[in-house]
Amino acid sequence: MVSQEQRRRQLAREKFLRQQQRRTSARRKARMRNSVIASVLGVIVIGSVALYTTGVLKNNDDKANASSQTTPSASASPSKAPDPCAKAAAGSVQKLSWKKEPAMAIDTSAGYTMKLATTCGDIGIALKTSAAPHTVNSFDFLAAKGFFDHTKCHRLTTNGIYVLQCGDPTGTGSGGPGYTIPDENLKDKSLKGGVYPAGTVAMANTGQKHTGGSQFFLVYQDSQLPPSYTPFGTIDAAGMKVLKKIAAAGESTGQGDGAPNATVVINKATVTKS
Repeated sequence: MVSQEQRRRQLAREKFLRQQQRRTSARRKARMRNSVIASVLGVIVIGSVALYTTGVLKNNDDKANASSQTTPSASASPSKAPDPCAKAAAGSVQKLSWKKEPAMAIDTSAGYTMKLATTCGDIGIALKTSAAPHTVNSFDFLAAKGFFDHTKCHRLTTNGIYVLQCGDPTGTGSGGPGYTIPDENLKDKSLKGGVYPAGTVAMANTGQKHTGGSQFFLVYQDSQLPPSYTPFGTIDAAGMKVLKKIAAAGESTGQGDGAPNATVVINKATVTKS
């Protein structure tokens, strides 16, 4: 017999997948519309959307992703908690885009860590280099270019799936680096019983294979998701405290999936070889 909790999780996953499909359809229509406009004006517009999103996750959505995947909460009206985060550092998001995935430049036999210096505190992440080399190489490349600096984490889910989604320079859930990377490490030993455990960092995507870009999600509580989102890192203890502080502040819609009430901005992202 299916328990209420199992049914709730099943409904959350189904809602998540429906939302991702709608997002993917909307992106296709937008691309078609832009193509028509470009032909009329005689201007070639090159754009790329590797959406994610939790998204989480389908580029996310969470998960995505990571990475629009959770069931509505019982409360219909949002109750906004105080913002627990500091003011963002001076600076603005860079408009960067590339046509191809960067060439492999990391040492796949070495250890790498990523530090997200956010307005809410530092989040340290041990990267799974050998298991997800394309993903780690991409993050090393993007971080070195300042791609993530001054970007907002645009999505928080608090019902059924528990993730914070980041990595979109547009802050809309539709942005990316202009290229996609392959799915990796989908049989990671940590993914047991269809659950992405708390502390996991994974890629958001469009719901299709090999559509990860720059959006990723951070899991602050065990979340049941299909093994479709590349797990490429593990959050350290200090980072988990920061993440839970962000989650405790809630999200903006009161429905369990929206912009975080906390102003989560990545002031600086760095990847370091251990």
